[in-house]
Amino acid sequence: MDQSLSSGRGQLSVLSCFPPSVGRDVAVAVVKPLRAGLGNPDTRSLLRTDRQVKWTMEVLCYGLTLPLDGDTVQLCLDVYTDWLMALVSPKESIPPPISRKPDLYTQKILKHLHSLFLSRSDQASPVYTSLCQQVLCAVQSLARDGAVMSRDTWETLLNFLLCINQTMLAAGVSEQLSHLSVAVLLEVWLLSCSRCFPSRSLWQTGRQMLSSCRHQGAVVEQWSRVIAALTSRFKHTHTHTHTLIKRFSATYLHMVCVGPFRLLLLTFGPSFPHFKVHDEDAALIPKDMDGHRVPHTWFRFLHLLGNPVDLSRPLVVGLTPSSHEEASRDDSQLPSIFFRAMRGVSTLVDAFLGVTVINNQPTEELLPGHTTRIPFRDRLPSLDVSFPPHLLSRVAVTKSPFRDRHPPHGVSRPRSGSAPPIPMTTLSVPIAPHFSTSPHNKRLKPGNVSKASSKPFAASRPATSQPPLCSSPRPSPSPLRCKLDSLLHLFGDWLFDAALFNRDSGQTSGHGDVVVTSSRWAAGRAEACGTLCRVFACKKTAEDILAVYLSRYRFYLVLLQGLRVTEEGCPLVLASILLNSTSLFCCDLKGVNLLLTSFTSAVEKVLLDRELVRFKSFVSPVDLRRASILVLLTLLPIPVQFGTVRSESLLDGRLNRDDVTRGSFLSLKPRLIRVLIGALQTETDTLNTQIILAAVLNLVQDSALLEAAGESQQEAESQQSGARGPLWTCGPGANRWTRETAFQSDTAGSLWVQFVRLLTQRLAAQWRNDPAVCLSALEVLGGLAKVEVSVEESERMRAVTSVCCYIVFQCSRPPPLHSRDLHSIIVAAFHCLNVWLTQHPAMLDHQECLLEVLEIVELGISGTKSRQEEQTTCKEEKELNPASLRVKEAAEATLTCVMQVSGAFPFLGGLLGEDALIGCSAMSDCRAKKFRYFVVDHSVILAMLEPPEGPEQATCPSLTVLVRGPSGGHTWTLQLHLHPREGRTETQQTLIPEQRRAGQEDAGIRCDVEYQLFPDSIDRDALVKADLSIPTLNESVTEEVQHQLEHLKAALKRQRQVEARPQVSGRAVVIKTCRPPPPTTNFQTARLFLSHLGLLTPEALKSLGTSGVPAQLVSLDSSLPGFSEDLRHLDQLASRNCDSAFIFYMKAGQRTTAEILRNVESCCSVQSHFLDFLWSLGRPAEVGRRQGGGFNPNTSEFQAVLGDSGGGVFNGERFVLMYTDALTEITFTVPSPSHVADLSKSPTGVSSNPQSPFNSSKVSTPKTTSSPVEDTQYFCFESSFVGFESKLLIVWVERFEDIESFPLTSVSNVQLIFVHPLKTGLYRIRFHGNATSKFSLVVPLVDGSVVSKRSLGFLVRETVINCCQRRRLESDSAPPPHVRRKHMINNMILRYRNGHSEAAFYAALFKDP
Repeated sequence: MDQSLSSGRGQLSVLSCFPPSVGRDVAVAVVKPLRAGLGNPDTRSLLRTDRQVKWTMEVLCYGLTLPLDGDTVQLCLDVYTDWLMALVSPKESIPPPISRKPDLYTQKILKHLHSLFLSRSDQASPVYTSLCQQVLCAVQSLARDGAVMSRDTWETLLNFLLCINQTMLAAGVSEQLSHLSVAVLLEVWLLSCSRCFPSRSLWQTGRQMLSSCRHQGAVVEQWSRVIAALTSRFKHTHTHTHTLIKRFSATYLHMVCVGPFRLLLLTFGPSFPHFKVHDEDAALIPKDMDGHRVPHTWFRFLHLLGNPVDLSRPLVVGLTPSSHEEASRDDSQLPSIFFRAMRGVSTLVDAFLGVTVINNQPTEELLPGHTTRIPFRDRLPSLDVSFPPHLLSRVAVTKSPFRDRHPPHGVSRPRSGSAPPIPMTTLSVPIAPHFSTSPHNKRLKPGNVSKASSKPFAASRPATSQPPLCSSPRPSPSPLRCKLDSLLHLFGDWLFDAALFNRDSGQTSGHGDVVVTSSRWAAGRAEACGTLCRVFACKKTAEDILAVYLSRYRFYLVLLQGLRVTEEGCPLVLASILLNSTSLFCCDLKGVNLLLTSFTSAVEKVLLDRELVRFKSFVSPVDLRRASILVLLTLLPIPVQFGTVRSESLLDGRLNRDDVTRGSFLSLKPRLIRVLIGALQTETDTLNTQIILAAVLNLVQDSALLEAAGESQQEAESQQSGARGPLWTCGPGANRWTRETAFQSDTAGSLWVQFVRLLTQRLAAQWRNDPAVCLSALEVLGGLAKVEVSVEESERMRAVTSVCCYIVFQCSRPPPLHSRDLHSIIVAAFHCLNVWLTQHPAMLDHQECLLEVLEIVELGISGTKSRQEEQTTCKEEKELNPASLRVKEAAEATLTCVMQVSGAFPFLGGLLGEDALIGCSAMSDCRAKKFRYFVVDHSVILAMLEPPEGPEQATCPSLTVLVRGPSGGHTWTLQLHLHPREGRTETQQTLIPEQRRAGQEDAGIRCDVEYQLFPDSIDRDALVKADLSIPTLNESVTEEVQHQLEHLKAALKRQRQVEARPQVSGRAVVIKTCRPPPPTTNFQTARLFLSHLGLLTPEALKSLGTSGVPAQLVSLDSSLPGFSEDLRHLDQLASRNCDSAFIFYMKAGQRTTAEILRNVESCCSVQSHFLDFLWSLGRPAEVGRRQGGGFNPNTSEFQAVLGDSGGGVFNGERFVLMYTDALTEITFTVPSPSHVADLSKSPTGVSSNPQSPFNSSKVSTPKTTSSPVEDTQYFCFESSFVGFESKLLIVWVERFEDIESFPLTSVSNVQLIFVHPLKTGLYRIRFHGNATSKFSLVVPLVDGSVVSKRSLGFLVRETVINCCQRRRLESDSAPPPHVRRKHMINNMILRYRNGHSEAAFYAALFKDP
């Protein structure tokens, strides 16, 4: 290299042969008149011939070597820089010979200018720096604006820059000057590649020079800028690629790794995320550089520095004196430069994956204690290593609908917030997560922008203590990314060398263990390890990776060494691996289970350490714990899934044949459970706690279902064989196994008890002031109530007591602390209480539990309890002052649940309408007149149907009552019996006295006795106040009653006169024996029923006008028009929360809506696991018919309805999948193209099928749809099926990377659950939540979850329920079902109330309706 550069050193001037004073005087005398003529454009040059110019140049060359104490050097430099512009813009001040032969003289000038950069004593002066900058700027301008330069001139120019850079970097000039010098060299080199491609020998010379100077930070940083800019340009020069590849020789193609080239140039197109750098860096790439030269230039620039890992090998990097001195210093900057180089490589890898980080966080967000609302899966932490602030890269990216997450939680491809220039203040140890995110208002074109510093030559500062972690959003990898093998062919050697190098020997480690390196080199090694983890975590579905990269001597060895938790391990490397491996176990890597033990130990190390002292100096403990939790989420299902399958990596050297779990995957389950419990106890971050809570419900439900399947399998086997089965048995389904109580602490029941106790304890203490955690904890508690385990009743009662105490605490907060969010949490707590009461109604049989629940209901409705300590307040003395109307309504719903389930019959009948009872196909007003309608307490409508007269009515009067209330409707048939139920005979007859003989007229002795109504002493005793408690008739009569009394007195007077007539006439009176009348067969059973309820008293009939209190009993006039229609509308109002979701199946590579919808038409187009998933969600239900409570999946019924379709039969046209319980009703619809087409053909956008469940009043004329979201806007069911338009989609994706291609146009307020089946039999979840929600992280399925087939349906249903419940909590227009029904009943009272008088009301009871 030195020989090749020697040609640029120029020749010594002839003046050097004279004494210094002579040469100085000559130079001053010559240069001053030349310099004076430069400023005047009209001045002609004094030099006219070639000989004059050459002689003058000898003088100027000598002048450049003079000391800097005068202005001679400056004047000489001014003249030369002016003459260099002969190739740019010739002018009169330039000598004519130079103008005629600009290339020749430019080459000579460049050789002379090298004299300025020779070693001198005053190099550290500002003047010298200024002169060097002037030369560099002139050379830069010459390269940029030189219209035509010969190849020799370009070669001379590049040699000149190589020489001066080598000289200055070896001399140790200021960092500002070194940055500028290297930047100009690389920029001019790029210009040469565009206009006159450098020769191979020049490339070799440049590589040798830069490799010898790579220990300089400026070289690595400027190289990183240029290679990033080239990568941005290179990835999108995809025109004429076929011609370009043909022009490559086979040898060259092999040298540059033809795999990556073909993928980048042919596969990557306009839709690939644009990796755009800062405008300043982008300007480095000449606009006129054609697509043929970009790949050549990119690859040669990539290797200009050689292997960047050599920076960590002093024996290699210290070959030159300066580099050897730098490598041997204790305060050497080589470790930080090594890190910067690996950061540059990491940035390139991210660019090829279509991933770049956005680092737009304000400074205050980096301060401790600041909470940011950026979802975790969109934030990427970086391990900070302090480098020059001016070198921080500013990165931006355009995002696709899913690339801007979570997530919380799914793709963990970290990258610190920067792209080259590398050394920003952060080490890119990213982390993956989400939790989705930003609102998706429109589909954006993806693009990554990596912004470099605008001042690349600013001075850097020495490394100091690491500042706080910087977190930035990051998108998911592009689905168009290249194959990982191609990427590893290109960068794998560097990354593996950096991750596995042996610091002591200076060589890469082989088969043996890696010697732990000095902590000084940990940053670069951590960057390489994190990059490798990101690369392998980006593996596509069904993609194969060469075994050589996955073997235990490559990637797995990197992780095994980096995850050491002993004192020998490196915390920085451990943190980098964890932050970048959140999805490593859910991308179907072959042999990844070899790492189970290592990752378990690493996660255990992080999550069970409350302080994380060894990590907090370079990484945020919150982000590190979050990454560890996400890793734990992917590890938890593995032991249960593989059961007793043995693995060599799980053996500890001892094998006990009696212990079945030793060496099996199952042996890790207790350890992972302990980590989960410990993490829940030590975690303080809100988002992290919510993710852990999601894992809790997943684990307990999976264990419960597994044990239940195993018990049923054991019972079946024991019945068949009569012998005890083996310790481990296989059940139906993939990898189903059970075990006897070998580990009692791991049974579902014990886990249930542990987690319920832990959740209730922390809910009442540490979490009670955190609304987001409380909401998630209440949702998980509600889910645990639905888990079927065998535990003591006291454990369930303890959970109910804890929820009640939590409600008391929140309601007792001071008024200034009350807010809508607080009331939402209280409402959620009441809902959780309702779940427990409906799932376990036997708890209300205990007096203490029932009393406690009723006290909480009283607190919610009135605002206080009647019993407080020793004081008791009567009901009539209390003031109604609830915390809010929403809280009062939630308490009323809880009271309804208590009344529904406490002491209820095992089976409660539903509501049969009037038309069904009367036997008509449709109810009409004339049919409704057969019923009597009453309203009790302004909340319950009673429709009474009295059966016609008949013999059965004589023995057992009966009445049919339709009860319509806020909690729903029921139909009861009532019968009146004269004997108690216990002593009743099978047949009941009316009691009729025995007939007697006719009496004799003279029989017996007749005595005249005066009968009295009261004893004789009544008149002698004085009256007391008690005697006046019953007022006389005259004291409380109206004028109308007075007339009736007078009429009654006249009738009595006439009767007495008639009775006295026989005695006056003296005739004998014949007295007949009294006989009972015949049994009546006409009962006013409605009157009897209301009388037995105590509703026919005057107080119950008081109207609003007389007392101001609503009448307890109101009669409705069913003859008024519209009554039947309103009654039908009331029946359609659901008494439960009605939720809905749409299910789609997305095959590999599909992009359009039509393709996705067609998949469900045939079972041959979908996976069998998808049909099993549909079966687990709900049971088939015919549209228009209500389903009873409970969920008992029936395989035969499902198969009968399914037929040979792929689920499209449940498109809502005739059938849907429905799940119902006491509180919720979920409708799952699988849209199909036939039904969507039916909608589009209908003029009103409604199906032409008269039995279609679509509501024509809510659907407008459809447009041509381009996404499933647009299709689903027409699925507006009646209220009995869907409470509002569904905004929740469940998408089954065969290829995980196709999630980014799911066709979405308007996705605001849409929540999506993506389910991807893994080869292990597990399922990977990607959740896209509502970014505008205050509580967007919904459990139990979070972004990044991995679940088993057993619990998938349950967890999806719970997530749907919780998503819809949170949407209702945040909405002002979603009142509870009982409130909607109550308002409807009140409207009917006002509209159809009967205005008759009390007398007319009583008279009507004796008449037929």
